[in-house]
Amino acid sequence: MYVKRFITVENLTVVGIVLGIFAGVFLPEVMLKLKFLGDIFLNLLKMIVIPLIFVSIFMSIASLASVKDLRDMGIKAVAYYFLTTALAVITGIIITNIIHFDVSGLEKHGEIIKINEFTWEAFLNNIIPSNIFQSFSEGKAIHVILFSILFGIAVVSLVRDKKEKVVGFFDGVNDALLKIAKWIIALSPAGVFALIGYVVADKGIGVIISLWQYVLVVILGILIHAVINLGMIAYTVGRFNPVKYFNQIREAILVAFSTCSSSATLPVSLEVATEKAKVDKKVAGFVLPLGATVNMDGTALYEAVAAVFIASVFGIELSIFQQVIIFITATLAAVGAASIPSAGLVTMTLVFSAVGLPLEGIAIIIAVDRFLDMFRTATNVWGDLIGAKIVSKLMEKND
Repeated sequence: MYVKRFITVENLTVVGIVLGIFAGVFLPEVMLKLKFLGDIFLNLLKMIVIPLIFVSIFMSIASLASVKDLRDMGIKAVAYYFLTTALAVITGIIITNIIHFDVSGLEKHGEIIKINEFTWEAFLNNIIPSNIFQSFSEGKAIHVILFSILFGIAVVSLVRDKKEKVVGFFDGVNDALLKIAKWIIALSPAGVFALIGYVVADKGIGVIISLWQYVLVVILGILIHAVINLGMIAYTVGRFNPVKYFNQIREAILVAFSTCSSSATLPVSLEVATEKAKVDKKVAGFVLPLGATVNMDGTALYEAVAAVFIASVFGIELSIFQQVIIFITATLAAVGAASIPSAGLVTMTLVFSAVGLPLEGIAIIIAVDRFLDMFRTATNVWGDLIGAKIVSKLMEKND
């Protein structure tokens, strides 16, 4: 009986992570060849993400009684996401002011890498899709979210008979997509094993050791934010036990850790939030897809720490004013970060440029970016799931 209770997807996913690390260290050639298994798992998750985002957000809006309910839910979700992201950046800046980096063993320059600089003009200009079908095929989540919100509002405003027909159809589609998501989730242990094993085999642990102080500060900051900041918000604002809640949704955190993608983790997040943590489906269907696109607590903290670290490497002393600029740009840039692996490297150019840091400094930390991406993505998803639970409880109070 005990063995049967242990053999769950969540526990097997943990086993997959541990075995993947050992296999990456001791059997690197094998794990490099098994990369295709991880790619298949990622592709399956990506395959269902966009239609799931569209249907989840549409159903959460279309099932509301009025547009007023949507406004109330949206305000609560956006306020939570902005405040927690800002709190993450503040945490990162405080830690870097307490722990001073010793960069004597590092090169003062890195190989210049070509990277498309992030600009808010380009980001805002690309929010509105010109062809929604092209956006679906290219996986542009922000376009799909905007269209699904507009479509949902339009259906809410229809007469009752027409609204029920449209909602009934998509309700069936939603159930079918969630069924597919469950099948894919069952493959998590094997997919995670292949992904973790490949990362360790490809990058090794030597490069992480050379940047140990930077890695340690980022992980310390992420842990403080994830455990203390978000835990206290869950306990005081949401009035629920964060430890108990974590045990209910931990499978999503493990998948986020291995895939480094909030979007790829979304099917798992929706499943565990609604089925195991009993988050209201309407709230989860709106808040989680939105959070996977705009809520990047771990990424924001990471960019703030990276900016201070690179300033130390190049011998640049940051003033209080420059650190305030880092706070503002890191908070805003995190909203524009795509929910894909290493997206923070793109938006980091905005943070660096704002305080005059050399962009070639990114080349110094890029070696450990994928490793740290696991921790910050897990934090991003943890923040999304706490937000969904909090908004669900606040909406219950309004009823």
